[in-house]
Amino acid sequence: ICVKMFVTPQKQADFDEHIKTGSYIRVQGDCQFDSFEKMNVIMAQSIEKAEKKMRQDRAERKRIELHAHTKMSQIDGVMDVADLIGTAKAWGHSAVAITDHGAVQAFPDAVAKAKGIKVIYGVEGYLVEDIPLPNGKLDYKTNPARHIILLAKNQEGIKNLYKLVSYSYIDYHYKRPRMPRSEIIKHREGIIIGSACEAGEFFRAVTEGKSDEELMKIAEFYDYLEIQPRCNNRFMLRKGMVQTEEELLNFNRKVLEIGKRMGKPVAATCDAHYLNEEDYIYRNIIMAAHGFKELDEEPSLYLKTTDEMLAEFAYLGPEDAEKVVIDDPHLIANMIDDDIKPISDEKCPPKIEGSEERLRTRCYDRAHEIYGDPLPEIVEQRLEKELSSIIGNGYAVMY
Repeated sequence: ICVKMFVTPQKQADFDEHIKTGSYIRVQGDCQFDSFEKMNVIMAQSIEKAEKKMRQDRAERKRIELHAHTKMSQIDGVMDVADLIGTAKAWGHSAVAITDHGAVQAFPDAVAKAKGIKVIYGVEGYLVEDIPLPNGKLDYKTNPARHIILLAKNQEGIKNLYKLVSYSYIDYHYKRPRMPRSEIIKHREGIIIGSACEAGEFFRAVTEGKSDEELMKIAEFYDYLEIQPRCNNRFMLRKGMVQTEEELLNFNRKVLEIGKRMGKPVAATCDAHYLNEEDYIYRNIIMAAHGFKELDEEPSLYLKTTDEMLAEFAYLGPEDAEKVVIDDPHLIANMIDDDIKPISDEKCPPKIEGSEERLRTRCYDRAHEIYGDPLPEIVEQRLEKELSSIIGNGYAVMY
């Protein structure tokens, strides 16, 4: 909210000295409509500096979050990239993943903030099955889209991730950017695939009571399985999809059982869409403004500390709780290269054979038309200065 205070020059100097961008302040004043700003503002009567209160992760062994959404998850995430990475780093986490819905627009900001912590670049995609049509084409609109997590393992994985995201918008978009299974298989090199949340095909199969044989067949496609805190799935209880909270816990127990039987890691994630518990109201406001009826009735999708997650999964027993909260997420994070560059250091201009010489020739030909041959010294010097800057920096092809 905008805060206004009419002050003397000396008081203005005090503000400039003590109040900086990012400062936390406590304000006392009247809230009123400002006809100049055309909105409600606080007309401050007094302002004092305050301390920023941050949660701490005091666990000796820290977890790693492998499923988190920033504000680039449209009408869904409300977490700033810097806040996600900064909090994970402040908590002593060695890595954190970014898995926005169908998008990678958070990556540039993440690169700028990835100092002293490994950022895992990923996406939560929308998996659809391929249905062959009589004309030889594929129908990607009939089957429902299931969530899937794709994490770039190396530079080849980043390239394939970008291809899959591009195809999902250009070739397969229907209500949302869909990824056919065939395309994921084709571009799987360098990508670690996770089973995602309750909207993923594997967890849905668990909730539908599929046999162990069917579950294992589905799980073969994934590199790791995912479970989440009970509060993330409590909507099933409210909707009558399950009768008791124990059923929610049994779903996670079944995922862990299948993971153990198949030798696949099982990672406990927050599916974080906002940073702190109280932030859930902001997500509700955004979703309500866009017509969503089912809003969070409790804060669930916030970034949790190691101790919070260990307490949540205590029903698995201490050994298994540590496995899913700490050990397996570290195992997955360690599969990922430390030096992945989602944005190249090079300018990477397109290449057209002979573009530098063609540009130089055309410029000199035009200059001779205007100024004659030989060129006046001042014209030739200026032309060479311009051409050297353009050609020397790889931009001749643009011109």
